[in-house]
Amino acid sequence: MLHNLLTVRQQIAAAAESAGRNTGDIQLIAVSKTRTLAEVQQLYAYGQRVFAENQVQDALSKIPGLGHPQADWHFIGHLQSNKVKYIPGNFQWLHTLDSLKLADKLNTAMQQAGESEPLNCLLQVNVSAEKSKAGVALSSVGEMLSQLLEQSYPLLKYRGLMTIGVRADTLQTRDAFAQLRDLRDSCRERFGLAEFDQLSMGMSDDFKIAIEEGSTMVRIGTRIFGQRKKDN
Repeated sequence: MLHNLLTVRQQIAAAAESAGRNTGDIQLIAVSKTRTLAEVQQLYAYGQRVFAENQVQDALSKIPGLGHPQADWHFIGHLQSNKVKYIPGNFQWLHTLDSLKLADKLNTAMQQAGESEPLNCLLQVNVSAEKSKAGVALSSVGEMLSQLLEQSYPLLKYRGLMTIGVRADTLQTRDAFAQLRDLRDSCRERFGLAEFDQLSMGMSDDFKIAIEEGSTMVRIGTRIFGQRKKDN
């Protein structure tokens, strides 16, 4: 696993250099969904500090066990209403904010948990308009962000946008990533959000393209952990 981690880091650095970017501006998120606590602990021992999960119950079997305050946990899956209460105290980032209803529930959960630091949120955008994907339509992001800011949820901090590339279509994926970058920039300027600077895009198969198009967070699982076991 150490070899895999170092290889991915080298590939990120090479992609950043090729794009004329600073490697330090790109965060590697190790997607640990379906992996064991032992695997996460091993990766932490190798210096990885940022992890992501897409199911709350799976995450709760690892986050308390790892027990390192230096670790950052990102939730990257669809969040069901009855699972919102588990976000405070466990996750520092949510990549899948896609409705005012969810924002309201998250802010309430943060208040009830007595959290003082806001939850970093990314709006999930369905750039490709694929029915199989969740997220806000590209044309609706500005309106949604405006409504979120109008509601003034004190325990939510809007940090940027997230999307998923188009599987097996490099040109469409690159176009989707470029559109998300432009949208992030326009939203940051329109709403005067200095910290609206994050782009979560790029996974194991397309992270190099994502970096070339401005990604600040790449979500990588298989290339680090290896292929999942069938019983996982």
